[in-house]
This record gives sequence, structure tokens and C-alpha cells, in this order.
Amino acid sequence: MADKVEQKPDIAHLEQGVQMEDVPIKPAVKLEQAHADIYYEALERYADDSMIDPADEKKLKRKLDRRIIPLLGICYFFYYVDKTTLSYAAIFGIKTDLKLHGTQYSWLSSIFYFGWLVWAIPSNLLMQRSPPAYYLAGNIFMWGALLMLQAVSKNFATLAALRVLSGAAEAIADPAFMLITSMYYTRAEQPSRISCWYAFNGIGVAGGGLIGYGIGHIKGALASWRYEFLVVGAFCSAWAIVLFFFLPNSPATFKGFTHDEKLLMIARMRRNQTGVENRRINWKQVREAYTDYKTYMFCFLGFIANIPNGGISNFSTLVIAGLGFDKLHTALLGIPQGVLVCIWIGAGAFLNDRLPKNSRTIVCSLFMLPTIAGALGFLLAPEKAYVGRLICFYLTGSYQSSFVLSLSLITSNTGGQSKKMIVSGMIWFGACIGNIVGPFFYLTNQAPKYQLGIGSLLTCNILEFFMFFAFRYAFKYENRKKQKAIESGQMAAIATGAELNSTAFADLTDKENPYFEYVY
Repeated sequence: MADKVEQKPDIAHLEQGVQMEDVPIKPAVKLEQAHADIYYEALERYADDSMIDPADEKKLKRKLDRRIIPLLGICYFFYYVDKTTLSYAAIFGIKTDLKLHGTQYSWLSSIFYFGWLVWAIPSNLLMQRSPPAYYLAGNIFMWGALLMLQAVSKNFATLAALRVLSGAAEAIADPAFMLITSMYYTRAEQPSRISCWYAFNGIGVAGGGLIGYGIGHIKGALASWRYEFLVVGAFCSAWAIVLFFFLPNSPATFKGFTHDEKLLMIARMRRNQTGVENRRINWKQVREAYTDYKTYMFCFLGFIANIPNGGISNFSTLVIAGLGFDKLHTALLGIPQGVLVCIWIGAGAFLNDRLPKNSRTIVCSLFMLPTIAGALGFLLAPEKAYVGRLICFYLTGSYQSSFVLSLSLITSNTGGQSKKMIVSGMIWFGACIGNIVGPFFYLTNQAPKYQLGIGSLLTCNILEFFMFFAFRYAFKYENRKKQKAIESGQMAAIATGAELNSTAFADLTDKENPYFEYVY
């Protein structure tokens, strides 16, 4: 093993754009990361993918699914329930008890995302420097504690300050889930796995309705909305402790897996060509991320996809209540909304898995159509067509499926650990701005139809529909550029197993890696 380390060449020639035939790639390259020895051993045992037994890999994937997806999914359940507590608190009297007036409730909805906005990028870079599972668990514990503190709020100012801090604590959740998924699953597997844990978003909508209904029946010394914050916050902090002990920080240290299973776990990730773990911030990659036009496309996608989310997550109960339902029935009617979100996300993942390669953006566009139809129906239906408008409102949840699959475009198409942190942070940076803006389209004097709010949803959904075709064109364009480089002799036409090994874990970006192919 020592001899092999001595022979590992510098990869600077790849970063400087030197022609591949001028500097031939050797079978191995120096890995500047923790646990490098086990990565070398994995590549030595599995020199190429033909040496991986499909039966062993299938068994490993099932074990990974059992150990990772439930942990992330349940966390995402609390993550969404946490964000809807204010919505349920609204129907249980928080506006009256805290004497909220004017746009103060809308500000409470939006101000949460100011903390997220400020802390999104720094938190991502801190996570790269830290064991990701421990960093995530610490932040989740904090958001649960801050949520419980919101129960003692006496006025708008106190609650607003706590919600800013809660937003900062939650800033890492989605990027951490995406990072962990990309560390253990191949690019082909990522859409369905992201869909699995994101589907708990829908379970959170339904569960939030059940929790809200149950809390509405509590006859205690406190107002019902205070119990909402206490109960949900306590569950969040408790789950953070579970994550601390059971969520893995690295394939090399994943408890419950044999050494042979870890070698296979690492070797099969060679296909991604995006790296797995590197805790050193590479500022060159940070610069590349901010000069890559695709980063800003993802940021804009996060913005337009979350203007509707910012309104719906905080005003859905008020929209349903405005259709003529009482408080407890309004809480219960959140359940089918959540079930439908799960169905939409599951259907998107199912369809994507069964279509040919590079169908993701097509599936994303397809699932934007029901939400566009639902928004149109809600706006155009007669005011007293309560059932019809409720069904149209439920249809608007289909955009969740499209957004989930779009997250896999980031994990699959971004190489280099620092660049991944920035790009994944930027889509949520855009999402923060969208969530800040969204609630202000739901004007109190337009209840219960909220024409401007539903109109903003419709406009953003149409823009999002066309954005997926823009992504498709961009990734095809980038692949054509690499193909031209191959034809001109600037890159090797065929990547051998040894050459793929030399770049798989070398922490190269998607632009630096000559063997990286964009998927769309």
C-alpha cells in the first residue's frame, strides 16, 4: 500500500486544462481527506465496476435504505411540522392572544427565513468542516429547543426574534440531507432516495393536521397554540439525539457495516465522479461555484418554487377555513393534502425510475401541470363551490414532486465538495427569499379566495415549468462542450477503469473532471 501511495501523481494538470495525452492518468491519485486508506483499498479491490457482484450491491443498497432513509424521513417529518406550527397556531388563537395586527402575522411567517437566509451559506461551509451527521443533529436539537421557547412568547417582538434564530438553525437541514444522500447513493439512485425522505414532507402535512386536531382538544392551563409549540419542539429535540447516535458521518465509519461492506459502499460511488468527503474548504471551488451560471439557475429555481410554498405552508389552514370549515375540521382537512403530496412525490420517483436515462427534467415539467390546473380552477371557480375549490387547492401540491426531482439535479451534476456545498446552499438561499416574499401575496382583505396569493402561485408555477426545459438545454450544452473537447483531442475519448479511479474521489469539480457527464 505504501508503494502505491508514492506513485500517486499530482492532479494539477487536470485543473490547469493540460491535454490528457500529454500527461497520462495513472491508476491512483493522492486523496487529501480523512479515511483515505480505506478509499485506496476499495479501489484496489474493485478496480472497475465489473468486479462488483450485482447481488452483493443489491443487498448493500437494501441495508443502506433501512439505515438511512427512515432517519432522514422522520427528521423531515418534524422539519415540515415545525414549519407549519405557526399555521395551526393561527387557527388556535395566537393572533388574538399576542394582539397581532396588520401584516404582523405575515412577518412572523417570513422573518423565519431571514435567519435562514443569513446563515445558509456559512452553515454549509461549517458542515463541510464538521462531521455532517453530528452537525445536523446539533442544529436539529437547537431548532426544537427554540420552538419550545416560542410557547412562552408574550408579544410579537419576542416571537419574531425566536423565529429568526429558528430559521438559522434549520438552514442546514435540506443541504445536509442532500449531502448525505449523495455520499451513499449513485446518481441513478438519488432521485428515488431524495423522493423517499422528501415524501415525509407530505406525511408532515397530514401529521400536522392530526397533531393540530389532537392539540385542539387539550383543555389545559395554556392556550392550545402554546401546546402546539411545546409538543412539536420536544419531539424535534428528541429525534436529534437519535440522529446523533445512528446517522453516519462517513462511509468509512458507518456503524453496523462490515469492513467488506464499507469497501463495496465506497467502490460503487466511483460512478458518480463527484467525490464523497473532503473537510478542507477549497476556495477555488467556491469561486467556480459563484462564477457558474448554473448556480444562479438553481438559485432562481429555489426562489420561484418557494414563493408558492411560503404562502401555502402558512396560509393553507386559513384558505381551508375560509371555505366554511370550523377549526377542528380545518385541521383534519390538512390530512388529505399531505397524503396527496406523498402520492405526487412517489409517482414522480416511480415514473422517473422507469423512463430512459435523462428524463428527469421532462418528469419535472410534467408534474407542474396539475398544480397549474389547480391554481386556475381555484381562481376561476364560483366562490360558493367549496368542494370544487378545495379539490383544486389540493391539486396545487403536485409541484412538490417536481422540486424534489430538481434537487437530484444538484446532487448528480455538481462535483467537488466545496462546490457542492455552495450550489446546494444557493438553491436554499433562493428558497429563503421565495418563502419570505410568498406570505405577503395573501392579503387579509382577499380572504377566502386570496386571488393575489393563488395568482402568485400560478405565475411561479408557469415559470418553473419552463425552467426545467432551460436546465435540460444547459446540461446538454455542457455535455456537447466536453464532447467537442474529446473530438479536438483535449480529452481522452475513452475512460478506462484506472482513469475513472484517478478522478472518482479526487475532489474535482464537474468542470475539472474530464470524465464527468451531466444528467438531465
